[in-house]
Amino acid sequence: MSDFSIHWFRKDLRLEDNPSFHFAASEGRIVLPIYIHDTVNNQDNPEFQEGEATRWWLHHSLKELNQNMDHQLRFFYGNPLQIIQELIEQYSIQSISWNRCYEPWEIERDTEIKSYLNQHNIEVKTFNSSLLFEPWEVLKEDQTPYKVFTPFYKKGCLGRHPGPRQLVAKPKAIQWANLQSIGTNLESLDLLPSHPWHEKLHHYWTPGEKSGKIILQEFLNEGLDGYKDGRNFPSLKNVSRLSPYLHFGEVSPHQIWFADKTGKPQRDIDHFLSEIGWREFSYYLIFHFPSMCTENLNGKFDNFPWDENPEFLKAWKEGKTGYPIVDAGMRELWETGYMHNRVRMIVASFLVKNLLIHWKEGLDWFRDCLCDADLQNNTASWQWTAGSGADAAPYFRIFNPILQARKFDPDGTYIKRFVPELASLPAEFLFAPWETSPVILEEYGIELGKTYPKPLVSIEESRDYALKAYDKIKG
Repeated sequence: MSDFSIHWFRKDLRLEDNPSFHFAASEGRIVLPIYIHDTVNNQDNPEFQEGEATRWWLHHSLKELNQNMDHQLRFFYGNPLQIIQELIEQYSIQSISWNRCYEPWEIERDTEIKSYLNQHNIEVKTFNSSLLFEPWEVLKEDQTPYKVFTPFYKKGCLGRHPGPRQLVAKPKAIQWANLQSIGTNLESLDLLPSHPWHEKLHHYWTPGEKSGKIILQEFLNEGLDGYKDGRNFPSLKNVSRLSPYLHFGEVSPHQIWFADKTGKPQRDIDHFLSEIGWREFSYYLIFHFPSMCTENLNGKFDNFPWDENPEFLKAWKEGKTGYPIVDAGMRELWETGYMHNRVRMIVASFLVKNLLIHWKEGLDWFRDCLCDADLQNNTASWQWTAGSGADAAPYFRIFNPILQARKFDPDGTYIKRFVPELASLPAEFLFAPWETSPVILEEYGIELGKTYPKPLVSIEESRDYALKAYDKIKG
């Protein structure tokens, strides 16, 4: 029987620039590619489990990957350690390799598996596939981790030598193990949600490596020029929409970093790459401070008087707060599995600072509804908004949804797309319809409290209340 080299696919669902897959397929090795849906190691931590939109994307990404591999990918579910043990017992395994993952529970699991393989004299190789820099390599001069983004990025990353690794080519000739009888089929992983809401996501996304490459090139051609300013306007094309492709590893940060940006303004290139740097910072923070996933990094917020208000939370989730820009964002999320980044900040600020609802509630909803739901980005961003995280926004920085809408959606294009009951309303009345006379609203077929909600709270009063609550803990 031939010796096989196992490549274990995880969050690297691509064939190009895949260091572990390249290793497994190199030097005449016979490749046995596997995917294991881990149903054991994260079951006690709901915040680590995939949301429904994520599971939808994962299913279709794996389907495309398998097609790209001539249906050679073998699927398993259960405990990865046990599955790998069984493969070693049944087949002649020369080596096992994978690209590293960085969620706390994944690190613990992989360490145990690597130890087992070493004890049984199985060659095991792990690689960096999804980050430009390993979190343990970027430290301050005193060998402690950064907590502020700018020095992390400019000194720790850009100032580091050597820089990001070069791209890895797709293997030209691959010898497959052709073990068709082992494992199960994709459908047996039971990834697709039972609720049919996810079916509409096909109208907005095509998961997979091929689509990721197309999206990247379209952004470089059409969206990068003007990115620094345009990225703040949700109706413009100056956003990459690469986040879900990055999350699942259909596109690597290295492919983005080294992509040809010739002829584009340097200010736009630098700002775009700094957003890749922010993603790195989020992973970095969770690696060094894993308790952030469930706890405030700033312990002062442990005593913050959050309000448990199911009615307000439900209205926020459904996009029925009475604030058009907030409602547009929440409805975009439910409709498309995505939300524009500027709007994410607006809706997050509204939840934690105007409704005084705990950031964990927002994190959980985003985790379930976002196609790009990423533990690191999601956690770091919500704690940033709440003021409880590293390099966090000052608590008194409270986004005013009326002013934000007027500034970044001045003609109401974005709001009218996702809040169609306000589509006939001229922009001068759109951003705060409750300030408009009932006569004018009636002229456009709008009755507050019936055709569109009244505001849940007063922006001014809720802001003052939030600042007084913060005064009690800032000490």
